Amino acid sequence: MSNVAIIPARGGSKRIPGKNIKPFAGKPIIAYSIAAALECGLFDRVIVSTDDEEIAAVSRSLGAEVPFLRPAELADDYAGTGAVVKHCLAWLQDHKARRADYACCIYATAPFLRPEDLREGLRLLTETGKSYAFSVTSFPFPVQRAIRINQAGCVEALYPEMIFKRSQDLEEAYHDAGQFYWGRAEAFLADIVTFSPESVPVVLPRYRVQDIDTPEDWQRAELMFAASQEQKP
Repeated sequence: MSNVAIIPARGGSKRIPGKNIKPFAGKPIIAYSIAAALECGLFDRVIVSTDDEEIAAVSRSLGAEVPFLRPAELADDYAGTGAVVKHCLAWLQDHKARRADYACCIYATAPFLRPEDLREGLRLLTETGKSYAFSVTSFPFPVQRAIRINQAGCVEALYPEMIFKRSQDLEEAYHDAGQFYWGRAEAFLADIVTFSPESVPVVLPRYRVQDIDTPEDWQRAELMFAASQEQKP
């Protein structure tokens, strides 16, 4: 069985300049994703897919491979993760590399990722026979009792029929944790939909999940990370 880790890390981030190699708790943030991939012992290759020479140099210094620079059409604000993974798998096939049976897309900004999470993802994927296994976590508040602010600046319930129900009577909801997506290589190549019954969840605790898209997200993630380090023996 051959496994490849693919870490998308394009340049040109607008909301957080230099996001993928910006220092996070003393290291380029991509270092945490590369380290988890290398330490889990599951991958024949750990590849960073980037269009940026600086990101490529940093990634190589951290032990990852950067065998190509991603084409411009896959490096803009609209390039999807699935297309980037598919491009890397196709590149490996075109260059007579060993055929990958499984691929794991790992986000470059996932400092809370642990090697054991990746191992659990592969275990679930192989045991269930599904196409994908990816990280999720639960919402901290019932989504059925969500509210919005309307055009008049007033509050409205998104689900009025649910607003007076007790939270313990509402179904727990989950969201993508934005850390990793294990998949069968043929599933990625065939564009099988990830958010579907073809996937199984790897449930992570909320204290190890933080999406990082804005400067406020970054600050929150650093505070969470510092707290998690203080708790280690």
